[in-house]
Amino acid sequence: MVLLSIEFNNLHQILRDLYMEMMPLCSNMAGVAKGIAGLGALFYVAYRVWQSLSRAEPIDVYPLLRPFVIGFCIMFFPSFVLGTLNNVMSPLVKGTNNMLQAQTFDLNEYQAMKDKKEYEAMRRNPETAFLVDNEAFDEKLKELGVWDGMEIIGMYMEWGQYQMEKMIKGWFRSLLEILFQAAALVIDTIRTFFLIVLSILGPVAFAISVWDGFQSTLTQWLTRYISVYLWLPISDLFSSIMAKIQILMLKNDIALLDDPTYIPDGSNTMYIIFMLIGIVGYFTIPTVANWIIAAGGMGNYGKNVNQGATKAGSYAAGAAGAAVGNIVGRLKK
Repeated sequence: MVLLSIEFNNLHQILRDLYMEMMPLCSNMAGVAKGIAGLGALFYVAYRVWQSLSRAEPIDVYPLLRPFVIGFCIMFFPSFVLGTLNNVMSPLVKGTNNMLQAQTFDLNEYQAMKDKKEYEAMRRNPETAFLVDNEAFDEKLKELGVWDGMEIIGMYMEWGQYQMEKMIKGWFRSLLEILFQAAALVIDTIRTFFLIVLSILGPVAFAISVWDGFQSTLTQWLTRYISVYLWLPISDLFSSIMAKIQILMLKNDIALLDDPTYIPDGSNTMYIIFMLIGIVGYFTIPTVANWIIAAGGMGNYGKNVNQGATKAGSYAAGAAGAAVGNIVGRLKK
């Protein structure tokens, strides 16, 4: 699980590097945006000046500064607009990532402790010791002797069944962990794509907001950029919560394993359930981000993603559960 997390962390870092590499491309749109904003500023100022002159009213200069401020933002869009937004939001991303790293470290520590105690519990039980320890297996073979062939065959079959079930459960657990990490990667990839599009076309959105009737374009761009940017810290918070739940489950298992009379059954049912919940839960992140910063037009996307995630999670859980149950049932027969 640790190696798997490292590989997916590298992919997340590649997406961050991709965003940084694509950010300067927004400067290429500045020329087009300047032309749109300049023409819009001409009509914007002329309309208000002539309106005041026709009514014999004094000209209010303050509202006329709006297109010039927007033009200044377009000229220095990568550093002034994107740089300011990213610098303001980056402490939130770093804080949630630190929480995730701390929870992941504790999770790995408790998982190693549980594996050790589970081995010790299986080892101290004479009926299950030979399943996990080669020395105990050899000692039991010596006790049976060479004449008790049926008992030896049964012991080998029991050992093989245990190893096969352990392998299947390990494979299924690895599959769910991959799907869990893949769900986070899907959200991060879509987030990076949205941020790149918003960044490159941001100067054009600012330029269009100069024109009368399109003033809301500026606020919509800002709310959507911040809402999408929040996907990463919300994702880290969700991962931290899932890691904390797993830690509490591991603590409960460790407390049970401390009892000398307790015999572990090797079942990972609760772990599998929470992994499935986590896979589906990752796709609710856009909806949660929209609760914090209400971005218009993002509701239908979040609704479609949530419906697709729920169906995919149901199909995956049903198919995987049926396959594993079929294999284990055949082994027991």
